[in-house]
Amino acid sequence: MANEKRIPKRSEVPVEETWRLEDLYETPEKWEEEAARLAALPAEISAFAGHLADDAATLLAWFRKNDEVSMALNRFFGYAMKMADTDLGNNTHQARKGKAMGIMVAIESAASFADPELMAIPAETFEAFYAAEPALEQYRRAIDETLRHRAHVLSPAEEKLLAAAGEMAEGPSNIGGIFRNTDLKFPDVIDKDGNAHQVTQGSFIPYMESNDRDLRRRVFESFYHTWASHESLSATILNAHIKQLSFFANARGYNSNLEASLDRTNVPTSVYHNLIETVHKHLPTMHRYMALRKKLLGVDELHMYDLYNTIVADADEVVPYPQAQAAVLEAVAPLGEDYVNVVKEAFANRWIDVRENEGKRSGAYSSGGQWPHPYVLLNHKDTLDSQFTLAHEMGHAMHSYLSMHNQPETYAHYVIFVAEVASTCNEVLMMQNLLSKTTDRTSRAYLINHFLEQFRTTLYRQTMFAEFELKINELSESGETLTAVRLNEIYHELNRQYYGDGMVVDTEIASEWARIPHFFYNFYVFQYATGFSAAVALGRKILAEGEPAVKDYLKFLSAGSSADPISVLKIAGVDMTTPAPVDEALNLFDELITEMEELMN
Repeated sequence: MANEKRIPKRSEVPVEETWRLEDLYETPEKWEEEAARLAALPAEISAFAGHLADDAATLLAWFRKNDEVSMALNRFFGYAMKMADTDLGNNTHQARKGKAMGIMVAIESAASFADPELMAIPAETFEAFYAAEPALEQYRRAIDETLRHRAHVLSPAEEKLLAAAGEMAEGPSNIGGIFRNTDLKFPDVIDKDGNAHQVTQGSFIPYMESNDRDLRRRVFESFYHTWASHESLSATILNAHIKQLSFFANARGYNSNLEASLDRTNVPTSVYHNLIETVHKHLPTMHRYMALRKKLLGVDELHMYDLYNTIVADADEVVPYPQAQAAVLEAVAPLGEDYVNVVKEAFANRWIDVRENEGKRSGAYSSGGQWPHPYVLLNHKDTLDSQFTLAHEMGHAMHSYLSMHNQPETYAHYVIFVAEVASTCNEVLMMQNLLSKTTDRTSRAYLINHFLEQFRTTLYRQTMFAEFELKINELSESGETLTAVRLNEIYHELNRQYYGDGMVVDTEIASEWARIPHFFYNFYVFQYATGFSAAVALGRKILAEGEPAVKDYLKFLSAGSSADPISVLKIAGVDMTTPAPVDEALNLFDELITEMEELMN
């Protein structure tokens, strides 16, 4: 009889491995009470319309109301989202999330008058208001940020219309998410011993890490043949998403979807292009790594299903969740006792949802910004990779925690450009800690292999994703419909370019774009690569310089959005407007390949 490892139902997951959402609302009924209260807010908000320029006291009251609403919505929507993400097939959870979205859109629509009104206030009036009401100084940067977008803010009526279209605009992303995580099912794979293996979004990468090459190939084909059988639907959903991006970008007078997306966080488009150009310069190093992987695996051909398994024999290890927690605490110890104590609190008080269950959202994330603390979703698999994922997500959580506790609500939420720095810095600290304790050649090679894979998957692969996203947006903006055939063609060619001629770029990989949810996040993925580059520099700086570097780094983590993201990163000592951080990271990648060659010689 074939054995099958079954994914548990949500009700079967031990309580201690689930997050404690009672910290947000004691019961769903309490959430419903809050929903009723928030549903009345649009009327309160609308009362400010036409009065922001009346006097300093009114303007201050508006911003304080805005903070109050922001804090309430983060908690309110956060609860609904987390409940939904733990079981995407639960209709009650999905209805709650839909209700939360409707209330949020109603509030945003009611508040849509604010930016146009602020735009109309003369500069000298603002200065008079600051003098009359010193408490308004807290909001000066927020006001300046609003005025920075003056050219892209429309009339009050037009802004209200765009805000009302927000819920509809989420349609492609929501449809894609439900399809990928709930409706799409993959055939079981039978291995050479007759054992059945359940293939899911969450189990795919662990299978790709298996040392059973035949199993990897079978899972790879089952997975991507399934994606290919639905690729026309996936292409239609992605095409609709990009069309709505263009609608909003054009309505606001931006030259491109890229410009509109990056302008929200005040990041120059040159940073995006600079990343792609710099990584292209270092593609020969990636090709060299693929040649080393092929040699160490001892295969005649290197396939796409040969990318995730370890190339160091007999060094793979099982990492139980408690061991992963201990490793994270040891890795972040250089950041100080206060930092470590908060991480301990997160582990002890169920800030984390640990295991995969049926219907649970795939992947991992940290949900920060809501009081009393951030939350982390995992799909822990007792692997070294899962250990690093825990470190990564706790980096996000600590960034949120420190920003929330050191900034007023207006600036408590860091922007996405810096979002991946703290998370990846934790991974760098963990890797350096593990390497510092390892003298055994095989163990050291195993760790370096993992570090090399971080470079491949985070810096190179995310840049490839960023280039794909840029290309398809530009094609859509030029009037081309994004068909599955066209998307496959672009994606397959990029894989060939990034991995080189020494890699067999299997035809199945052409459909991989369909499974990547980040293409619905509006030019998000490039920040994984820039964040990784900054994190490599910061991690090495912390370990080399000690307390002074730690002090600057904690200032960065505590800064939130109190300055533009380029300036915030400079607090920690990194300038992402130059190629230097990316060059430095990829030079280290080259050095690690050399050490790997020597260890495995």
